[in-house]
Amino acid sequence: METKTMNIKVEKAKTSKIGQVDFDNLAFGNVFTDHMLVSNYKNGSWGVPEIVPYQPITLDPSAKIFHYGQSIFEGMKAYKDEKDAIWLFRPMDNCRRLNISAKRMAIPEIPEDYFMEGLKALLKLEKDWIPQTPGSSLYIRPFIFASGNGFHASPADEYMFIIAFAPSGAYFSGKVKVLIEEKYSRSANGGVGFAKAGGNYAGQFYPTQLAVDKGYNQVIWTDDNTHEYIEEAGAMNIFVRINDTLLTAPTSDRILDGITRKSILKIAENEGIAVEERKIAVSELIEAAKDGSLKEMFGAGTAAVISPISTFGFRDVDYDLPETPNSYAALFKKRITDIQYNRAEDNFGWRFKV
Repeated sequence: METKTMNIKVEKAKTSKIGQVDFDNLAFGNVFTDHMLVSNYKNGSWGVPEIVPYQPITLDPSAKIFHYGQSIFEGMKAYKDEKDAIWLFRPMDNCRRLNISAKRMAIPEIPEDYFMEGLKALLKLEKDWIPQTPGSSLYIRPFIFASGNGFHASPADEYMFIIAFAPSGAYFSGKVKVLIEEKYSRSANGGVGFAKAGGNYAGQFYPTQLAVDKGYNQVIWTDDNTHEYIEEAGAMNIFVRINDTLLTAPTSDRILDGITRKSILKIAENEGIAVEERKIAVSELIEAAKDGSLKEMFGAGTAAVISPISTFGFRDVDYDLPETPNSYAALFKKRITDIQYNRAEDNFGWRFKV
């Protein structure tokens, strides 16, 4: 059956999978909804998006995504409040960042109206998939990849833009144990670390697995030149609290400009919390852990929101963080999630009703 929604052609799935889903026990990102949004770039322009049943993609073996890695993505979430209204959190920031990534990876930018109107149409169609179990949400994955063919080392001439949904539970459960990395680097000056490029994550998997084998959950990356300064974790920006001051590394070519990160900095300013965006030396972190001034560390990102760090390891020594009452991590998580789920006033204009 085909209908028209906001000038976007919709082909509905013949049957729904929703009855097979246990919404009270959702893992992260491995159950997918009935439909997806697709737009193809051909002959120099993007085609009007269409909504189709969620399905496999057929590509030629010479498709350039397989050979030269032109692939970018975003991570977003949709929420339902107690009145069943659907909300997004700072969606235009995701759209803008996707296009920043696209430009760096020589991928044509997606028109903002295709992104937003397509996303809204898909959310309205899949509204019953948005979970309301505490801690759960509908994870949204917009992505673009090179679908054009050819073995020549050059940008593709065709691309696909897709938005897919996955009702999901928490990304991390409990506190996180991290290892400060000294050998491997996530990115370098002049590179693509600031872009949400698939290859950034592929390059992390091996050193992260080495850390997992040692009993850690994640790696904290250090600068590529000296490995003296912490920068970010595998899936998160990093925050450090020394006494009552909140520290985080400045964004750069190497560090993703996280939307949750930006939200935390704004909330901290609003709460009167002292903030310093500066380089954070590993030696400073260790000294603060030893003298008791290191009160907390946490990661921040769309998938994890806020993940408190319980322990960090460096050169075969583990440093445990204290249980801090009235933690900044708990404060920021409550402020952000209360806005996301429409439980509190949004004084920043971040919440977007679908």
